[in-house]
Amino acid sequence: MVGSRTMTYLTEKQRDVLDFIRRRIASSGVAPTLQEIADAFGFSSTASAQKHCGLLERKGYLRREKHQKRGLVLPAAGRPGAAAGSLPLLGVVAAGSPIESIPDEESITVPADMLGEDPGYALRVRGDSMVEEGIQDGDIVIVRRAGTAADADMVVALVGGEVTLKRVYREGGGRLRLQPSNAALPPLVVPADQVQVQGIVVGLLRRY
Repeated sequence: MVGSRTMTYLTEKQRDVLDFIRRRIASSGVAPTLQEIADAFGFSSTASAQKHCGLLERKGYLRREKHQKRGLVLPAAGRPGAAAGSLPLLGVVAAGSPIESIPDEESITVPADMLGEDPGYALRVRGDSMVEEGIQDGDIVIVRRAGTAADADMVVALVGGEVTLKRVYREGGGRLRLQPSNAALPPLVVPADQVQVQGIVVGLLRRY
């Protein structure tokens, strides 16, 4: 079933920018300027840095003090040294064809800013069909439990007894389109009554 939900998922670049801001504040005690962010990431102008910071602000990861050159502020949960939490790692989810998600006893530590009132669970990604979203094979996605989703939400969905990771869209004739983010792969179009949304992706972790 598809309904209305809000998504706070960060792209790989947004998380990289956020991590850069956190590290700079932790090491120097002050936030980087937009020019310093642009220089660090090879942006051609500060407009790109402004865009990423604006998106992070709208998603609640940053605040910006007006008329200040170093006006980027981390909310309490996102500050360096903020308490982390743990989530159960329930198994593997395919970013390609559906694959069974196998529960186990493993848990992972995640940044505090990924934990909300309903922190949900984590799944390891297998496959490359969401690579254009910055989600790579072996990454871990943070999932908020939900039985409904809005068009274009990235969801963990149960299809034919197996679990897959895709963006979901309504189609005519009572069908849903589960869309990969990889131009080389086709979408999966199935009757809506054969799709059970189990959660919405709200975060991404990568271990180096």
